[in-house]
Amino acid sequence: MSSIPATCQVALPLPTEEPYSYKVPVALADRVFPGVRVVVPVRNRTMVGIVVALDQTDRDPAGLKSVLLAPDDEAMVPSALIELAGWISRYYVVPIGQALKGMIPGALWGTSRLGVRQLNEKNAAGGVSRDVMNMLMRSGGFRTDVQIRKKMGRPIWDVLQRLQRSGAVSLETLPPDLGPRAGTMQVLKLVKALPSLMERDEVFKRAKRQRELYEALDSSDGEMSLHVAVHEMGFSHALAKGLVERGLAVIEEREKLKDPFEGVSVAPPKNLSPEQRSAVEQISLLKDGAAALLFGVTGSGKTLVYLEAMRELVENGAGAIVLVPEIALTPQTIARVRGVFSDAVAVLHSGLSDAERADAWRAVVKGQKRVVVGARSAVFAPVKNLAMLVVDEEHDGSYKQGQTPRYHARDVAFKRANAEGAKLILGSATPSLETWSMRDRLAVIRLPKRVTEQELPPVVLVDLRSQPTVRNAKAVQWTEQLDRAVEDRLDRKEQVLLLLNRRGFAHFVQCKDCGQAAECPSCSIALTVHRSPERLRCHYCGFDSQLVNSCDGCGGETQRWRGAGTQQLETWLAERFPDARLARLDADTTSTKWSFQKTLDAVAAGSVDILLGTQMISKGLDFPNVTLVGVIDADLGLHLPDFRAAERTFQLVAQVAGRAGRGPKGGEVLVQTRMPGHYALQAAAGHDFEMFAERELAEREAPPYPPHRGLVNVTVSALKEMDAADGASRLADWFRALAEKTNSAVEIVGPAPAPLVRIQDRWRWHFVLRALDRALLGRVLRLAKTHPSVPSMRSVRVSYDRDPVSLL
Repeated sequence: MSSIPATCQVALPLPTEEPYSYKVPVALADRVFPGVRVVVPVRNRTMVGIVVALDQTDRDPAGLKSVLLAPDDEAMVPSALIELAGWISRYYVVPIGQALKGMIPGALWGTSRLGVRQLNEKNAAGGVSRDVMNMLMRSGGFRTDVQIRKKMGRPIWDVLQRLQRSGAVSLETLPPDLGPRAGTMQVLKLVKALPSLMERDEVFKRAKRQRELYEALDSSDGEMSLHVAVHEMGFSHALAKGLVERGLAVIEEREKLKDPFEGVSVAPPKNLSPEQRSAVEQISLLKDGAAALLFGVTGSGKTLVYLEAMRELVENGAGAIVLVPEIALTPQTIARVRGVFSDAVAVLHSGLSDAERADAWRAVVKGQKRVVVGARSAVFAPVKNLAMLVVDEEHDGSYKQGQTPRYHARDVAFKRANAEGAKLILGSATPSLETWSMRDRLAVIRLPKRVTEQELPPVVLVDLRSQPTVRNAKAVQWTEQLDRAVEDRLDRKEQVLLLLNRRGFAHFVQCKDCGQAAECPSCSIALTVHRSPERLRCHYCGFDSQLVNSCDGCGGETQRWRGAGTQQLETWLAERFPDARLARLDADTTSTKWSFQKTLDAVAAGSVDILLGTQMISKGLDFPNVTLVGVIDADLGLHLPDFRAAERTFQLVAQVAGRAGRGPKGGEVLVQTRMPGHYALQAAAGHDFEMFAERELAEREAPPYPPHRGLVNVTVSALKEMDAADGASRLADWFRALAEKTNSAVEIVGPAPAPLVRIQDRWRWHFVLRALDRALLGRVLRLAKTHPSVPSMRSVRVSYDRDPVSLL
């Protein structure tokens, strides 16, 4: 007989390096195992954590608190994902609890709350204590500490302690919210068989409709959702009740998991091109755990190759994950995947509600869904028997998580696929240089032609320095050449796509007299002008204010709007082409769940003449009637203080150029720029990724940057600039001393103020760690976590961004 676990290790979503240890009560011994959620006490509250290990001993450890509750029947985190969380913890230098928090839907975590109940308001003193009591009286005598703290605008734990000691209030611990419960549905299930026709004639006699319902159930494996029977097949509740009364069926309550994409599907093309068939065959020959780059031009049908390569695996009971870079792209990908795999598909991304994400996770855990589609975090989906993992548009920077844990989904996919023996397929027309540099370690499968046999559209670089612009275009860069091309397409009833990778109405508002621009009070960045409604907004912290007409500095007039965003472009187009039907896609127009898809449906239906937007319109769109793509200003990202600026510009222009000429009418691309000779734009105009990659890899040799070196961006932030500067200097000196002492080949560059030196009221200084040996970087970072060298100041924070996609 095996001994019961005496203790367990529980990972909590806290910044502590090691899991917590807890006693396992005998009553919970059969419910506590690795991967299961448990509710445990932590100081003066209770929290939800994940069991990561058991300790089987015969003694009951003294001094440990006990697990309070194990709410689930099965593990929410399979063992393979616990191991993956351990790797993320080590590689990205984060506590395993925070690694797991980044993997699992937020609704499945929870923390207890402190409730404050009024007892005797006469026992309260004056001042803040009296304010708290007055608030409780106005609120029916009960509030949580969080509600009181937000209302008071200050920490109130000391006040609550005094009120409790005086008998004015009682403090109650409310249990953690374990997340939204799964819904239920009624299922009509046969419990008695009538195999012969004679038996059915005898039982039902003249009850023809009741017999029809019985036979419908019999042909559906003996059960059917009552909702389907009544609302889709036309049977009544009375007929179902009649079967129950005859003892032929029962009505059972079953768990029903929410699926917001139920019924969304589109049939895939029936025939593959010879190149697609060859690609599918090459993928089928990959060994388990191997990786391949599907390097195909825009419009070459990469998605169909993914689906066909997955089909046989899924039909044999295996599972698969398909990652897409943008939440907005998910609906059309889901439609294509469901067209092949029907209701076996689950969706996981942050655009869903808490309940929808939790239900999707549960469905995958239970094995009810074997194919998962989603954005970055879907790489952690608990798919059973994972056989294939696809990272579509693998070059996209949105696969990098911006907050702790700062993982890159592509790199996590490499690790997971290798550990679980799944095939990894990376797809892109413009691969990241990190992936391209690994050609000796992964297969490169090429799709050099479009499935329609159409040639890639010609790309013309329009020189903004010499080409005449349209009068009265104001801040919009609008050349006569682009103007004629748009007018020509509108006359021919064809569609136009215009890219301007800056949202808002204008870049900033500037004073005519002193030149000062309106800035965010919390970030070192100018506020962006928005229309509808007219506001000034910060795109980093969300601050917004009224549009100012006078300068805060000198009182001068501030109606000098500089630059243009998508809102101003839309306004200009409406004036210039009053009969054209316009649609805009950017972060301001796609905040609701289905807004992106509704706009795309309108474009597909021919209800939109000109579609304009930011980078989100550069990926995944396939409209045969789009014959002109215009890039308003290709230089916006080219001069950012970041080593990836040229790569991102090339990818953006090359990707959006691929949206044109997908139909029989062909197409054209006009790219407006002041630097037509830049190698990134020249390569994009020639649809020549390999030329760009060769030049850019050479540019990153000196000074050395990825993929030639491993990189860590270390950011030190504080509420005071001097604290951030001092903390960064001390930490950088510690790394230098360590490198000298150990003769390690880690280079320290900096420190210096970050390009965006202040965000959300925090001043930011940073420096870079650079090394050829990436394993060495990991060891150095883990040593730094155990030997803190920043002064112990509450306001100072240090973050380590390993393999950053941006140094801003």
